[in-house]
Amino acid sequence: MKKPTINIGILAHVDAGKTTLTEHFLYNSGAIRTLGSVDKGSANTDSLDLEKERGISIKAAMTSFEWKNTKINLIDTPGHVDFSSEVERALCVVDAAILVISAVEGVQAHTLNIWDSLQELKIPTLIFINKIDRQGADTENTITQIEQELKAKPVVIYGSKNDGLTNATIESIFNNSNKSTLKEQSIEHILDSEEELLERYLNSESITNNDYLKVIRKLTLKNKITPIYTGIAKNNIGITELLDGILDYFPKAKPKISKVLSAYVFKLEHHKTYGTMAYVKVFSGALNSKSTVYNHTQEIETKINQTKQLHLTKHIDNVTLLPGDIGIITGVLGTKSGDILGNPEAIPKLPQLHIPVLTVQVIPENNADYNALTEALQQLDREDASLNFKWFKAEKELQLLLMGQMQIEVLEHILKERFSIPTTFTDPEVVYKETISKKAEGYIRYWMPKPCWAIMTFLIEPGALNSGVIYNSIVSQNDIHIKYQNEIERTIPKALAQGILGWEVTDVKITLIKGEDHNVHSRPGDFNLATPMGIMQGLKAGGTHLLEPLLSFEIKANEALLGKITSELSTRRATFMTPQFTGDVFSLKGTIPVATSLDLSIKLNAVTSGKIRLRLQFYGYNTCPKDEGVIKAYKGVNPLDNAQWILHRRGAYKANERII
Repeated sequence: MKKPTINIGILAHVDAGKTTLTEHFLYNSGAIRTLGSVDKGSANTDSLDLEKERGISIKAAMTSFEWKNTKINLIDTPGHVDFSSEVERALCVVDAAILVISAVEGVQAHTLNIWDSLQELKIPTLIFINKIDRQGADTENTITQIEQELKAKPVVIYGSKNDGLTNATIESIFNNSNKSTLKEQSIEHILDSEEELLERYLNSESITNNDYLKVIRKLTLKNKITPIYTGIAKNNIGITELLDGILDYFPKAKPKISKVLSAYVFKLEHHKTYGTMAYVKVFSGALNSKSTVYNHTQEIETKINQTKQLHLTKHIDNVTLLPGDIGIITGVLGTKSGDILGNPEAIPKLPQLHIPVLTVQVIPENNADYNALTEALQQLDREDASLNFKWFKAEKELQLLLMGQMQIEVLEHILKERFSIPTTFTDPEVVYKETISKKAEGYIRYWMPKPCWAIMTFLIEPGALNSGVIYNSIVSQNDIHIKYQNEIERTIPKALAQGILGWEVTDVKITLIKGEDHNVHSRPGDFNLATPMGIMQGLKAGGTHLLEPLLSFEIKANEALLGKITSELSTRRATFMTPQFTGDVFSLKGTIPVATSLDLSIKLNAVTSGKIRLRLQFYGYNTCPKDEGVIKAYKGVNPLDNAQWILHRRGAYKANERII
């Protein structure tokens, strides 16, 4: 009989101790015999050389162990904000999560971002307050932050004693008769969330510790409360108690009975022997070795070579992956991380912790490595689709989207160590977008030289900010056959990849209002070729303007620093609301352009001597002031040059070929 399985993720702001916690899970459960160390570079889930050198997690790592006859699949995620895409994909496949918070630093900026995503996806969560022995540790203050800043209802299962001292330890809150403030507050949160128990309490009926513990599981699964554990991961204090908590309060994987395959690829990894290994979670149906599956995202069929499943940190080959299982498939050519295999309906919506808004060029130190670098970046793009790799052949430019400087350092290291390609990266530039300024029509008649025939008129209108692209057709199928109309719709995103100002076009409503095909001369490729010409004509007629990316910010600091901080923000085109005060601490919220915020954290830490907490999140795009922003030349053949574009698309003008 198959053992019950729980799929969990461990998440935290960087350096809170989650990888050390994972290591002790493996050791205490017997999955490993020798305890690894993050500081010594021997942790089992830190496999990259750079992870071992830096002592931080860069890639999401999966492992597995058993605890009291239950299999636990665990994903250890990166804590640095630059690697948020790894966390986002992991959140799609876990049934529950452990959020690790340091008792010294408390709730940090990235903790808030992670928590928001956990709440959005309704993922049951336990919080482990780590490092209670460190100087400055304050468990009760951290719990207060959890309540006030995360808006959670903490229920403390294990509290701490002797915070900040070498003899710090943990104590059970509900398995003794002692009264404490933490216990009273925890009971309040339970009663707030459970009417039946509240009624018994108001009627002065006896309620035992066991009564409370039974209700905690139900409320945790409903995301109404958050159980709190404390401990010292590196000293193995609080670990077995937390393992028991996983079994007590987390849901077992519930298979969806269906023959229709639905699976999600959350991680791609290169293996020297097996090649590309795709980590997947099966939501319905099954995956088997040597079977053929349909990749919904890429719209291709691909054959699985082998299926694998982790068991106590080792692989079992050629297993059948069933609903609720997390495993590995090999041989799936063309597959990328984030792809959906089979039916997409059962797959949760991908959360967005952060959106990359910086672009860089990657340059080989040796020109002879150019082709090899292109292939390497294509491989890395398959492993992390957020890189959005673009190759402009005519200009010999290789571009990536990135989060920040740490990601650049990691990519430089990977390209050198894994692919043996030394590279340099240009300074990050802000990714602007553009939109049409006023309503206009774009007309295109592509009917020479025959055989070809595609005539279309597009109405392009400004859309609401951050609305994306909305496309519609009011043309009858008698005028343009449905197969040609499908080709037009499929081509629209590519036609908008570069606009008049050189940036991706968004926030527009496009309507196909007129057109005709020819029953002899028309081909689907004619409409594919002509659509970008018609779209660009409409953009030129209506004019376009830049949109710039904004970040929302929240700053907390002592009120004495308010003047310095607002003065600095004002010079950066930031807008902010009236500050809110709690005692002598203020909270300030607002938005700031990405272009003026690249060194904001460094500058604010300098003017406040580091006595500040800054949280930044992607907010959206807004109209860029007239004298700001960057206009770029169109890369490749511009569809506005109709003659050259037609020659290029017909294969007669290859010099400026461009890959989107």
